[in-house]
Amino acid sequence: MVRCRKGDVRAYRELYEAYSKAMYNICLRMTGQQADAEDVLQEAFVQVFKNLDKLATDSSLTAWIKRIVVNHCLSYLRKKKVHFEEVGEGEYEEAEKVDESEHAMTVTAVKDAISQLPDGYRTVINLYLFEEYSHREIASLLGISESTVKTQYMRAKEKVRQLVKIKTREV
Repeated sequence: MVRCRKGDVRAYRELYEAYSKAMYNICLRMTGQQADAEDVLQEAFVQVFKNLDKLATDSSLTAWIKRIVVNHCLSYLRKKKVHFEEVGEGEYEEAEKVDESEHAMTVTAVKDAISQLPDGYRTVINLYLFEEYSHREIASLLGISESTVKTQYMRAKEKVRQLVKIKTREV
């Protein structure tokens, strides 16, 4: 990182190569499109490189880069006018407990199902499950209520279950 701050081009390449694959996966999960994910990733790394001097030395580089990438993904989705259905406080319902062992959920089937979700559902489920943001943090990031996040998450989970069930019947 010291080399990057000094403008060492090789150090920039090493930093990019060290983090780009994981960050690309975040972008792909969030945007749902390969070309969009590549664009968002490049924009995010431009910001990373421009702002390396602002990173405190005791901060986690990975977490800092991830935050920049997620913020760029959210900006992309806002420009795309992703819709989050607002619900009133207390309107969401807890999903009934399901014995998920009865479903033959494969990783591929779940990934495929998530990629088919509407943008709003996909955004919430990715932030919650994969990026490990809390419902409160997601609400703050997206500018929506926490109950809306919970509702979007539960609906997304249910839709994934339905899509996986259909997929496993086809097999």
